[in-house]
Amino acid sequence: MRNWLPFLRSRPTVAVVRLNGAIGMSGRGGLNDDGIGPVLEKAFTKGKPAAVALLINSPGGSPVQSALIGARIRRLADKHKVPVLAFVEDVAASGGYWLAASADEIFADASSIVGSIGVISAGFGAHLFLARNGIERRVHTAGQSKSMMDPFRPEKDEDVARLKDLLGQIHENFIDHVRTRRGDRLSAERDLFTGEVWLGAQAQALGLIDGIGHLRPVIDARFGDKVRLRRYGQKKPLVARLGARLMADAEGLIEERAAFARFGL
Repeated sequence: MRNWLPFLRSRPTVAVVRLNGAIGMSGRGGLNDDGIGPVLEKAFTKGKPAAVALLINSPGGSPVQSALIGARIRRLADKHKVPVLAFVEDVAASGGYWLAASADEIFADASSIVGSIGVISAGFGAHLFLARNGIERRVHTAGQSKSMMDPFRPEKDEDVARLKDLLGQIHENFIDHVRTRRGDRLSAERDLFTGEVWLGAQAQALGLIDGIGHLRPVIDARFGDKVRLRRYGQKKPLVARLGARLMADAEGLIEERAAFARFGL
């Protein structure tokens, strides 16, 4: 009723969207554009929000999914003229920082882990194990690079060079995104693109974030203590809500925990 009466001032509303977990993981409501996209669309359009707040807790993941989610955030923000504020919880690293940089302003806790502006490819080599146990690896391809970085064969110098070239190109895309979004707020006194991480206060000094602050105090200071928070999130599948776990979900959980563990979390 209040919104229909012109002589009554409506309380401002801020939409809150949680971006949690490793990016691109399938199962367990993993963080990817297909899953979070409809949530973001609703957050930007329902009830004319004064702002959209992103609660970010992610160690990164897929560079493509990070870019897709970040691009969607910017399209919606520009289309609907809604400012976006990012709030880092435990970590916004690698792809998690890509998402944070898609906001207009970034806030973090003093102990939040921020940065890791780099690209990583990790694997294993099992060719010695196969040889010691008399196991023969049989692979047939059409195309000399089709079996590049096969973990069951010795590394080839040309494969490693090709992989490093691909990682370098993705890294440049990441750097371009951060420079475009953060602009002259970034410190010119230090190389910020080595993959290093920083805690909140140092990240602020380097221009990677705009301030130390938490969701409610920052929002109250910006929009008044009468502001309403409207929270949006992905709906979990019925089996997840009932506590069931499929094998794919268990695998995803292990991968996600390994990603967080890189930052001591």
